[in-house]
Amino acid sequence: MNQRSFPATLSYWEIRPLLHSIDLLIAGSGIVGLTTAIFYKRKYPQAKVLIVERGSSPSGASTKNAGFACFGSASEILSDLKRSSFDEVFSIVEQRWNGLRELRRLVGDVEMDYSDCGGFELFRNADELLFEECLAFISEANKELNSRTGLKETYAVCDNQISEFGFSGVNHLILNKHEGAIDTGKMMNKLLRLANEMEIDILNGMEVKDFTDSGNGVEVEFTNGAVVKCVHFHIATNGFASKLLPELDVKPARAQVLITSPIEKLKVMGTFHMNEGFYYFRNVGNRLLFGGGRHLDKETETSTTFETTEIIQNELDRLLAEVILPKSNFMIDHRWVGIMGVGDSKQTIIKRLSANASCAVRLGGMGIAIGTSIGKQSAEMIG
Repeated sequence: MNQRSFPATLSYWEIRPLLHSIDLLIAGSGIVGLTTAIFYKRKYPQAKVLIVERGSSPSGASTKNAGFACFGSASEILSDLKRSSFDEVFSIVEQRWNGLRELRRLVGDVEMDYSDCGGFELFRNADELLFEECLAFISEANKELNSRTGLKETYAVCDNQISEFGFSGVNHLILNKHEGAIDTGKMMNKLLRLANEMEIDILNGMEVKDFTDSGNGVEVEFTNGAVVKCVHFHIATNGFASKLLPELDVKPARAQVLITSPIEKLKVMGTFHMNEGFYYFRNVGNRLLFGGGRHLDKETETSTTFETTEIIQNELDRLLAEVILPKSNFMIDHRWVGIMGVGDSKQTIIKRLSANASCAVRLGGMGIAIGTSIGKQSAEMIG
């Protein structure tokens, strides 16, 4: 008797149309996985493309992020300059801006409720030295961004707006006027609709265990026992990539987020950062979404476990009550986590692993900004 290559959890009716004669198999149904499939299908309309996803829906950060259409606060860029060259840092910032434009062209501003609300960076009492460094850097940053992207006067001090937001203990604000916000759920729904319209199949509950490239194609083994053959195999699992590719410099980074119940007369409108981007918050209608704090316990937050932790959630609650919403009565409606992919470098890893296998991982928490352009690059590399 021949050994079967599919588990009992999959029926003949699922196996026959989905798991045979696959031209491109993509692991991960987040932004990168979906856009890779979409751009590849545009190039090869007759190709059979299948996306497999370990969870019941995208389980990394694509559906769990805060919905920031951002490309870098002043303090974040300054922090990066301490570890990388000037050209490398601004090349990444330029890539983020161009990636946002690519996303907007593909999905459409109306479809994902894009808002050009601007991005504000808060500087509290203890941040005076950091603010002075940012203040001295604004002119140079604006000049470089204008040269690379055509954006004019990106950063500006706007201390006069502090009182209108109702913050406490905030001394300064720096505005990035070209940043914005999106509705993450609507963005992902649009990408899924595009994939469906192009007859790109998506199969959930399929976690890749291993793969082997024979030179004539790739054999992919799943944790449920299924073994599938394809012509090309592309890994777009980002924060979970280390499970398949332990040799790469990419590790998971857990991001914890909360959202309040509706707040009457909410003053906080727009997108905001604190502490070199480690904290971020925005309004979602008349709710306040707040996330971050990974720097408080980095070792623990190098995790793929979908659990919140007391140390970070307590600090988010404290900052909400004391700094962001000091005069508001609010309740926390929901808390959740997302898993990002980070490494020593902020450059995305997009490469061939073998003749027919490739990957695009380590988006560094900037999936919204660069995910679409990385997907487009991936499709070109595969094809």
